Amino acid sequence: MELHAIDWAIILGFFAVSLGIGLYYKNKASESFVEYFASGRSLPWWVAGTSMVATTFAADTPLAVTGLIAEHGLAGNWFWWAFAFGGMLTVFVFAKLWRRAEVLTDVELIELRYAGKPAAFLRGFRAIYVAVVVNSIVIGWVTQAMVQVLKQTVLTNLEPGSSLDFWLVAILLVVTGVYSVISGMWGVAITDVVQFVLAMIGCIVFAVVAVDHVGGTDALRERAIQNFGGTQLFDFVPDFSQAAWMPLGVFLALVLGQWWATWYPGAEPGGGGYIVQRMASCKDERHAVKATLLFQLAHYCLRPWPWILVAFAALALHPELRTWATDGNDATDAGTGFPMLIRELAPTGLRGLLLVTFFAAYMSTISTQMNWGASYLVNDVWRRFARPEANDRDLVAASKWASAIVLLLGGIASWIMIVQNVSVKDAWALLAALGAGLGAVFILRWFWWRINAWSEIVAMVGSVVLFSLVTAWRAAVESDLPKAEHMPAQYTALIVATGTLVLWLVATFVTRPEPKEHLAAFFRKVRPDGPGWGPIRAVAPEAKPDGTLGMSLFCAVLGTAAIWATLPGIGAAIFGDWGKATMCLLFAAIAIAILLRLLPRLQPRAPQ
Repeated sequence: MELHAIDWAIILGFFAVSLGIGLYYKNKASESFVEYFASGRSLPWWVAGTSMVATTFAADTPLAVTGLIAEHGLAGNWFWWAFAFGGMLTVFVFAKLWRRAEVLTDVELIELRYAGKPAAFLRGFRAIYVAVVVNSIVIGWVTQAMVQVLKQTVLTNLEPGSSLDFWLVAILLVVTGVYSVISGMWGVAITDVVQFVLAMIGCIVFAVVAVDHVGGTDALRERAIQNFGGTQLFDFVPDFSQAAWMPLGVFLALVLGQWWATWYPGAEPGGGGYIVQRMASCKDERHAVKATLLFQLAHYCLRPWPWILVAFAALALHPELRTWATDGNDATDAGTGFPMLIRELAPTGLRGLLLVTFFAAYMSTISTQMNWGASYLVNDVWRRFARPEANDRDLVAASKWASAIVLLLGGIASWIMIVQNVSVKDAWALLAALGAGLGAVFILRWFWWRINAWSEIVAMVGSVVLFSLVTAWRAAVESDLPKAEHMPAQYTALIVATGTLVLWLVATFVTRPEPKEHLAAFFRKVRPDGPGWGPIRAVAPEAKPDGTLGMSLFCAVLGTAAIWATLPGIGAAIFGDWGKATMCLLFAAIAIAILLRLLPRLQPRAPQ
């Protein structure tokens, strides 16, 4: 794909703006440790919320959506749509609690909630595990996706054995590293806003171009169904009366189990990771709630359909994508259908914008992973265990070094994943399976006083051990079976989650509870709701929870219903099914209207 002067102007302009934002916030980020990692706790809700959604719009997501659709049809997206209820719980139940905790990272909560050496060990171990292992895997897979985009667009004639693709991505890593290191959370968040707007514009324009090239929505539907091999391609929920591409058991495992069972970056049960970092950066509890609500609505309702339309167009124009998705050959990746269409269909000018779309998606994720990973290493390891007396100047300097270390580790992981040709879909599935079983303890620690540090330790270790055992068992049993007879990965996650739940519940009851005075201090600060704090409420009667847990849960159900009605409603409108579109969107509008009516009643109670 040849780039012209206007394409280069768009690309160079984008890099100039990104670096300019970093330089603008350079001095502000150096003012203090809290400024560097939490924007001085002064981010407005719309910046924090947009930054959240920009981070989850990575270079891998359009490719992964294309691969899911080629294999399972539209319903394949339930892999991530199933997290919606957990996300809405974060909005209406957990966001205000996280902001009250006034932590800088989610693992800092561990020593606020638990006491003693087990809590200290858990905080340090989990900080290193997430910052080094999980963070590197995420950076590696989004880099792998960015390499695939380059290979399918501007590097189609890359010679075998050449590493030019990796070094081009390395340049992106360096540029991202520069503005992230010097500008801290302010630069990351503001750049995220700009990058998200550019990325959405590029995807929407390209979706229109792709559908028009196929011949409009009717032709798109006909050709895509023909190449897929059935009308279930367009089913939002699979028709289980037929031979569904997604079996009923898999669908139920996703919808009923994914939101509570699996810890996954950006969709942590009870909130966590960089979502907590953005909530901690907000001005107050109300801004944290509004930011998280904006994130959930944009994440599920605004972003998906441009990707989905391009995926349908790719399938309509390239029937081989269906074969690639189902043949079990690791050398073929149906997700590359998305960048393939960029090379084939994008005119001059749009080529530059679409490359900027992927650069923006990639860089917004990398900048967040750097800042977030460094916050663990400095706040929860270096300051906590090595230099508790460090001043702001020392902490900011250490933060910049830690950001560079995180970037270096991510670069090494990226190289390994590129050499080993690890697919984005496989990386997604691996991380979801490794996090299976952690969600329940992360949710219930807010509502049940009896959970202790050993509950989390056993959950974390048990999930990895059980995942390894189940994976080894599957490998032995399925070695001689065709791929079609292999157990779906969702069942593996559910088995691991259930086993882990049993393990940590047993550990909870056979170990001592946390000291009541420590739990009382946590209760006074955070004021969690629900009946599970009865013994502690008696110790701290002056702390008054909001008393809105029931209504908050109802609002989470309404929000999830609005999302799950909006998604098929938009699709029906695009394809001219106005009856279905009206019904779905009217239902979503009613749910949102009720939600907005209830929101004022959820305002947090002023602390006593």
